[in-house]
Amino acid sequence: MTHRNLAKGEKAMRDINTQSDPDFTDRLINEHEAAAFIGHSVRTLQKWRVTGGGPQFVKVSKRSIRYRRRDLIVWIEARLRAHTSEEGVA
Repeated sequence: MTHRNLAKGEKAMRDINTQSDPDFTDRLINEHEAAAFIGHSVRTLQKWRVTGGGPQFVKVSKRSIRYRRRDLIVWIEARLRAHTSEEGVA
């Protein structure tokens, strides 16, 4: 994960509060936008789709994958911890 990707993901998270679009969290986004939103690489998202552990996704067709920001936010929120010894999802 590069610093650039992390910065994009952080900006996307901040922008949630400033969006006037009521469908912002439900609109489908591609894997590049999703990767930037969560601060990981596209390759990591692809790996998680095969091995599990990543955010939910929509399989639009055989070769088309999309994500909802709402699902990405839920996935992120499930991983919030107050300290490193706290149990929970990996």
